[in-house]
Amino acid sequence: MYRESFLKGFELFYGDVRNYCILALLPSYLERSGSSLVYMFDELIRHSQHPASGFYLHNRDELVEAINKEQQNNQHILLLGVTYALLDLAEEGLVLSDRVTVMETGGMKGRRKEMIKEEVHAILKAQFGISAIHSEYGMTELLSQAYSKKGGLFECPPWMRVLVRDANDPFSYVRPGRGGGINVIDLANLYSCSFIETKDLGKLHEHNRFEILGRFDNSDLRGCNLMIA
Repeated sequence: MYRESFLKGFELFYGDVRNYCILALLPSYLERSGSSLVYMFDELIRHSQHPASGFYLHNRDELVEAINKEQQNNQHILLLGVTYALLDLAEEGLVLSDRVTVMETGGMKGRRKEMIKEEVHAILKAQFGISAIHSEYGMTELLSQAYSKKGGLFECPPWMRVLVRDANDPFSYVRPGRGGGINVIDLANLYSCSFIETKDLGKLHEHNRFEILGRFDNSDLRGCNLMIA
């Protein structure tokens, strides 16, 4: 179910995965076994069938070399990374073409100062020389993902829906345009709970799009590499 959900969801927003060279900059996830995100991108990398597709942990030089080579080949590239790792990469002066899609996910994971998403995207766009930063929104409790192609507005596949609850009353929902807590309905969670209340803050927009504003105060840091046995 998970494999079918993320493959169909990806193709819905980005088309055939075989059109991409997928470069995954996921250091914290590779250092922790059992990550659903690593599993997802391992499958996408395999389905892409591109010889340069793969994970890049501490081999930053190989990643830069692969990006430069595939840009010269006029190849579509999907460069996905946890937010702090993309910021580290951007500081190396790498300039990207418009055939490179940069997608961030996962936040700072305690490695850098927390920043609002608009600030992160502004830095990445300026340093990479590109016009938009894409984002993936998902979590281990869900089998589906939402994607944002620009402006920080996420869209869900047809079987996933986001609602925004009142921050002070978990049984009430706020109207579009007002901030509150993110609730997710994911019908791909057929054999578990399809209704998830998160500690993310966000707001709804037209056409069921939504944005993430941050986290509730004093909420737990999230991320596979931060789990304590």
